[in-house]
Amino acid sequence: MPTYVTTPIYYVNAQPHLGHAYTTIITDTYSRFRRLVGDTVRFQTGTDEHGEKIAEAAAKAGSSPRAYVDSIAALFQETWPLLNVQPDYIIRTTDADHIATVQRILDKVHQQGDIYFSEYAGLYCRGCERFLTDKELVEGKCPDHLVEPEPIAEQNYFFRMSKYQDWLIDHIKQHPEFITPERYRNEVLAFLDEPLEDLCISRPTSRLTWGIPLPFDQNFVTYVWFDALINYLTGIGYPDGPLFAEYWPVAEHVIAKDILKPHAIYWPTMLKSMGLAPFWRLHVHGYWNVDSTKMSKSLGNVIRPRELVEEYGVDPVRYFLLREMSFGLDASFSNDAILARQNADLANDLGNLFSRSLTMIGKYAQGRLPHLDTSLLEEGDRELQEALQHMAAEYEVEMNGFRFRKALQKIWEVISLLNRYIVTNAPWELAKDPQQQGRLQTVLALLGGSLWMMAVVLKPVMPETAAKMAKALGMEDAFASATMAQVANWDAVPKGAALDEVPQLFPRMEKKKEPPAPAQNSKKAVVTESGLIEFAQFKALELRVAQINAAQRVKKSDRLLKLTLCAPEERTVVAGIAQAYVPEELIGKKVVLAANLKPAKLMGIVSEGMVLAAKEPLEDGSERLRLLFVDPAMSPGSKIA
Repeated sequence: MPTYVTTPIYYVNAQPHLGHAYTTIITDTYSRFRRLVGDTVRFQTGTDEHGEKIAEAAAKAGSSPRAYVDSIAALFQETWPLLNVQPDYIIRTTDADHIATVQRILDKVHQQGDIYFSEYAGLYCRGCERFLTDKELVEGKCPDHLVEPEPIAEQNYFFRMSKYQDWLIDHIKQHPEFITPERYRNEVLAFLDEPLEDLCISRPTSRLTWGIPLPFDQNFVTYVWFDALINYLTGIGYPDGPLFAEYWPVAEHVIAKDILKPHAIYWPTMLKSMGLAPFWRLHVHGYWNVDSTKMSKSLGNVIRPRELVEEYGVDPVRYFLLREMSFGLDASFSNDAILARQNADLANDLGNLFSRSLTMIGKYAQGRLPHLDTSLLEEGDRELQEALQHMAAEYEVEMNGFRFRKALQKIWEVISLLNRYIVTNAPWELAKDPQQQGRLQTVLALLGGSLWMMAVVLKPVMPETAAKMAKALGMEDAFASATMAQVANWDAVPKGAALDEVPQLFPRMEKKKEPPAPAQNSKKAVVTESGLIEFAQFKALELRVAQINAAQRVKKSDRLLKLTLCAPEERTVVAGIAQAYVPEELIGKKVVLAANLKPAKLMGIVSEGMVLAAKEPLEDGSERLRLLFVDPAMSPGSKIA
């Protein structure tokens, strides 16, 4: 089965940052996953190099537009290997074949009457490079750039986008998978409730020359969005190339929410006018904030991918971005958060499991993976095998749905189970008893085979780490051709593999010491009211409505409950409320979740947030925690203001 997946093409008026890195990493991860399933894959990214902002940035840099875009495009192309991103094709909108394709499509749409010449007066945002409607403004300003658009009146060419409004509404309603997650589908439908204006698709050369000339009027250049979106066709040989016939019917676009309207409205209507079927799916993700503050050059908090990789390594960065953000929602980056993932998830959970398992295979099985005799399996062994089967099935569903966070949660549940399996079976004790040698070999065979399966499912997410695991297991050759079908298939585990040197997958990292804060003026300190916090400190806490979908007691604890919450993504929270509630009575209840707390490990379970509770005094002078419930009508994920 073919898969065609694209990032947006990145605008080259600035250097690559964390947002670019995230979009490209998730697209790369998805493309690697589809290859793991057995698909033929086309993964495309690129750069958007025309428009007013490019001309302005070049002039500011004292450069020609061409020299400027060449320099910035090179920075993007240098970034992808740093992130272990492997696109099949990198397109530039200044490429000759793209320019020819854009002009060919403009001619076609013009000849059939869907492009006309008219005068238009409206509010133009230079940051967006488009006219905005009153409905789109927030307090008279562009919501993305926070500036008032300027009134512009000029003659231009327009695309009859309104002609296809009813068709687009019907298509979205009939194809629920067309825009995901659902919140963005609903956002587009809400926008389409109002009459759709036609799209201005040109700029006069008297105002802008850096663009693709209209083939039917050399006094105008093409509006940057009409030019940019067509890259998805150019890269696969529109209209009659063999790649186009194979890949266009399954096209999937991955974008951030700030460019939802061009991709969900402009692009489908353009395709309809061309006589082409629309793309298959549009996947929309949220923004990355930095320490709960919007990333911005003016604030000086822009995160560069190169700096991240130099500090933490490529695989920890890939893992963190995929695990930390619930696809579709905003997420917050902080050095504390990535450090917590590095030490808890990677170094402690996965790294220690791998190291001690292979050390025991080396010590007790002469460095070779033992043969698994299924006749010797005990109940706990079969439970482990069943858990791997469930994980493989659920992982595939979540990855197909772009729910990378949930897919990784499923893997880490098995990693936790494997760590408990070692403690329960204690191979070091079995090794002391000659009568338990068969049992010892079974345990080691299950550990080694399970780690092989972990390497396979981690291959799309952390390619370098997965390859290290396979090499250490002596399964390097088999790893190159491994597929999802081999996960949880014990017959597919390479037999009798000889272990290689055991690497340290992830070192523990220490938090960098912050420079001492400047001494506070004592007089000012007196004026400050003790115990009060700034509003910005309160605002940094992200409170959401969460629904409890499952609850269970934590083994060996009389105080803790493990809660599975929908907020709207699924996450696990450990709460000290076992003395106040029977788990079953909490199912379906809606509570307040502190959603942006650093993960913490309690009784071996990673808790991803905290539910709010009040301390209830008891007659004996002690206290117990009681949850704060919210209106049942509230939707999970609703932010609490």
